[in-house]
Amino acid sequence: MDLSFVFAQFLTGLASASLLFVIASGLTIVFGVTRIVNFAHGAFYMLGSYLAVTLLPRLLAVSPSFPMFLIGVLASALLVGLIGVVMEVVLLRRIYQAPELFQLLATFAVVLVVEDVVLKLWGPLEILGPRAPGMTGAAAAVSIFGQRFPSYELFLIAVGPLVLGGLWLLLNRTRYGVLVRAATQDREMVGALGVNQALLFTGTLFLGAALAGFGGALQTPKIAASHGMHLSILTETFVVTVVGGMGSIPGAFIAALIIGQLQAFGILIFPKVTLVLVFLLMAVVLAVKPWGLLGRPETGQSRIMLPEGFMLLKPMLRLERMALAGALAAVLLLPLLGDSYLVKVGTEVLVFALAAFSLNFLIGNGGIISFGHAAYFGIGAYAAGLAVKKLALPMELALPLAPLAAALGAAIFGIFVVRLSGIYLAMLTLALAQITYAVAFQWIELTGGDNGLVGVWPSAWASGRTTYYYLVALVAIGAIALLWRVIHAPFGYALRAARDSQQRADAIGISVQTHRWLAFILAGAAAGLAGGLYAFAKGSIDPTLISIPMSVDFLVMTLVGGIQTVAGAIVGAAAFHMLKDFLMPLTDYWRFLLGIAILAMVLLLPRGIAGAVAGLAARRAQETPS
Repeated sequence: MDLSFVFAQFLTGLASASLLFVIASGLTIVFGVTRIVNFAHGAFYMLGSYLAVTLLPRLLAVSPSFPMFLIGVLASALLVGLIGVVMEVVLLRRIYQAPELFQLLATFAVVLVVEDVVLKLWGPLEILGPRAPGMTGAAAAVSIFGQRFPSYELFLIAVGPLVLGGLWLLLNRTRYGVLVRAATQDREMVGALGVNQALLFTGTLFLGAALAGFGGALQTPKIAASHGMHLSILTETFVVTVVGGMGSIPGAFIAALIIGQLQAFGILIFPKVTLVLVFLLMAVVLAVKPWGLLGRPETGQSRIMLPEGFMLLKPMLRLERMALAGALAAVLLLPLLGDSYLVKVGTEVLVFALAAFSLNFLIGNGGIISFGHAAYFGIGAYAAGLAVKKLALPMELALPLAPLAAALGAAIFGIFVVRLSGIYLAMLTLALAQITYAVAFQWIELTGGDNGLVGVWPSAWASGRTTYYYLVALVAIGAIALLWRVIHAPFGYALRAARDSQQRADAIGISVQTHRWLAFILAGAAAGLAGGLYAFAKGSIDPTLISIPMSVDFLVMTLVGGIQTVAGAIVGAAAFHMLKDFLMPLTDYWRFLLGIAILAMVLLLPRGIAGAVAGLAARRAQETPS
């Protein structure tokens, strides 16, 4: 390989790393101070890009100079920073005392709102920004060892170290920086010392959002602003932040350098696994060094806070029994009262209820936060589909392979996952899910790649929509009942003991990692069974079943229903899927309405729908005279 070409690739990797660090540094600072896993960070990046393609042509029309270009980029970053302030003041400030998973849910809702706001203001087409003045025509590239290299890439290489130096000065030479570093170590102590935490958090959100917007604006001469561009950058930013160590700016810089080079040379050396390289890196780093390259072990206050978990397991109150009976009656009567479309929606709700319940079993019962639960849903779907297409097995033999394959995958992944806790555990599950997604996407000979598998249909006796609905109802309700029984069994009590106090659980002889590993396998098998049912319901399978949006949907279902209740995931799956299915046909801007609905739920029903019902039942029971 030509050495000049290798050096050019090295410089390309540096440019990508520099820009990636700028974006990731914002997420790192926000998490370090607020402990919020900000799903809206990618949306801020997208807003920075769209604002830049709007401002830059107008500013450059006044004065086509590089300083004016920089002014436009900085102005875009400033505007995005102000949008971050609005999000913090209007939304996040109201829920700082809520469990951090609900803060994550709130930022996800902001993403939905921003997506449709961008669609409304700028339209669905890509918008290419202007080139940087002074770096066009003959000056667009320079010769390095005989290789032409873009001038703007050299400028980007310089930006990352400049931002790193600026952040170092800010964090080490200013009072604000001292407070940020103190809050990163122990934000409760900072509050106890009388520091205005609200103002500190507002400033942090401004800085984090502005850095994301700055990165988006810098991209405009290279990449067109497009609807949905936030998804890819968000995953890469998460990888950089986690590999470097949550809250560590130098760690993020080192991680960005490694990932930039991995992407630059990986496409040449390992072209078939380019999608998986960065996530494989994250998985390896977390397996060897659980807190990232320069991160520190989590303290109690840095873990993703959960609610109390499940409420005390006690006999259901009268109102709860009536609600359960009504739900079962609705399931049985749906095909008799609704049309075929409603039966289809009902089938999907039952499938997603099982998948969400399996996730809630992990989170609420075991304290295991999974950002990649769709991996086991997808593995189950592909296992059933491949058994039908490649082995010519009937549904009766193919469907049992779904939970078995998913359980095997969960057993392998769980060996590494259960060693971690909090955000690092959650991010490792995301990395493993993305590795699974990449395998499904790129192993075309087996999975069909992006086209997926088609013609995965039930056996003739179950091919009718109503018949298959009742089959799904029987299997899904049976699996949920089994998990429900495990929750109430000694195994479930041991899981909750480990969730609430790992040290005490160890002291009384509970093998915490073994219990968590078995719970991971059981939840994976249930999700795989749901995936197999879904494959036969849709008749086709594709990699989106393993994608991050699918995992996020399961998490949203769990939180919307209420993580503090055993039945919350079922209620959340029904509410979220039916709301999504109802809004999508009404308008092109259904994400906006769905995001507003989720935000309203977060603010008004922090315990979720089922949690609110359970609380109402408890109050009514107390008010009723004995």
